[in-house]
Amino acid sequence: MKYDVRQLPLLSNTEIAQGIFDMRLAYAQEDLPVACGQFAHVYVPGKTLRRPISVCDASGGELRLVYQVKGEGTKIMSQMQSGTVDVLAPLGNGFHIEPGKRYALIGGGIGVPPMLYTAKQCDDPLIITGFRNASLVILQEDLAAQGETLLCTDDGTAGVKGFVTDLLRAHIADVPAAPRRCSRRWRRFAKNTASPVRYRWRSAWAAASALVWCAPSRCAKTGKRSCSTSAKTVPYSTRRR
Repeated sequence: MKYDVRQLPLLSNTEIAQGIFDMRLAYAQEDLPVACGQFAHVYVPGKTLRRPISVCDASGGELRLVYQVKGEGTKIMSQMQSGTVDVLAPLGNGFHIEPGKRYALIGGGIGVPPMLYTAKQCDDPLIITGFRNASLVILQEDLAAQGETLLCTDDGTAGVKGFVTDLLRAHIADVPAAPRRCSRRWRRFAKNTASPVRYRWRSAWAAASALVWCAPSRCAKTGKRSCSTSAKTVPYSTRRR
């Protein structure tokens, strides 16, 4: 994996939902090749540790980083309006998309942004997204341009009331493989359902947040680089955050 620190010009940084921002940076794919499912480490002025942000899109000359304000660091990020942004990227293994297959892309909340760039690498994907309520719904128009979309919210204020697992059960027969952001709910679903998406994820890729700040550094416990782990060797692929 090759990664590098770049100073990328900031094009825009706008709030697209309650506390969720869309940062767009000028970017050349040939200089900084990014795969779907990877992430970037963003330097925040005044902070020692970088902020890990999933890549929402990396096409059309723009690198999109959609993030949620959760603390002082991301609050400072949301106030950036001009100049350049110090970015360490690309990090993580990313997803392996095979041509000719139909995929289901499932994301919840701030786990939805990585699905946009992933959808652009797929042929007619099924895209299922879930949010707590209507005020947090993001990227629906962007995703709808890439494939069939299904939306749900916990309280039913947008789309169908329920969880993404409910929508997947109703459509799983149409989709043989499913890259997705993983959680305990997904692990229970995959273990218990009679579907091609089996426990240990033999036919799926998944990504889950796990708090780690070093990114390219080595794990003090294992001595190995630990920003991402292959789904081929563990029940789900972990993109360390």
